[in-house]
Amino acid sequence: MKLALGTVQFGMPYGIANQEGKVGPDEIARILAFARETGISILDTAIAYGDSEASLGAAGVADLCVITKLPSVPEGESVVPWIRAQVQASLHRLGVRTVYGLLLHRPEQLAGVHGAAITDALAALKAEGLVQKVGVSIYDPAELDTSWPILTIDIVQAPFNLIDRRLVNSGWLRRLHEAGVEVHVRSLFMQGLLLLPRADIPAKFEAWTPLWDAWHAWLRSTDMSAVEACIAFGQFFPQIDKLVVGVDNVRQLEQLAAATCHCRMATWPAIESTDERLINPSQWSSL
Repeated sequence: MKLALGTVQFGMPYGIANQEGKVGPDEIARILAFARETGISILDTAIAYGDSEASLGAAGVADLCVITKLPSVPEGESVVPWIRAQVQASLHRLGVRTVYGLLLHRPEQLAGVHGAAITDALAALKAEGLVQKVGVSIYDPAELDTSWPILTIDIVQAPFNLIDRRLVNSGWLRRLHEAGVEVHVRSLFMQGLLLLPRADIPAKFEAWTPLWDAWHAWLRSTDMSAVEACIAFGQFFPQIDKLVVGVDNVRQLEQLAAATCHCRMATWPAIESTDERLINPSQWSSL
């Protein structure tokens, strides 16, 4: 199964199309049960995702592979003890003895004064078995130009979708695959923006009207659903190991799992963009 389960919604409301808020414990249990039945074994969380780690721990995830992420090391902290304390707290919240992956949520710190201490701390945690693999969570593949020479990377998580194709166009997807690095991609649906009916796309995105018109015209011409098309695009690239998807309820996960089985090959619509205002959701609040 190429899907991995993103769990930011388990700790906080997330996504432009989210209508249900934070996922409750009963629904989390149903989602995890279906994930197990379907062969989804990797869960993606982060210390910064509200109480996502605690919610997963309460649900019981010791039989699954958890990837979590470290925030930036605060100024004035002693790096190695701080990172160790953060990881131990995560393990406690998650109720596990080890995590499958530990990613840096702000890998730009590797190029700073704490870079050597960060790499030492990650290597020690890995050697002790508290962490199986280490890596980086990036917003732009260009970040790898800096972090790649500094840290021995096992996993890279990056945004990737029909609009944001930088991971392929930069050459980094090929390079990572050839180096044996696991590649996990997120934002296949652009936080749900690609799944919205044409009439429901918020007015603040009207600057990209030709793009939305082309996207929905292509969907009509192929008779594919938006979910099927976005999943199919991710599955089209064999160098991508996991598609990280978040859901608000078990019905959505059932739909996504079904889409992985019924995806058809297609000629993709010409809707890619390098406009940072669009492809970086952190900038949407300023639109």
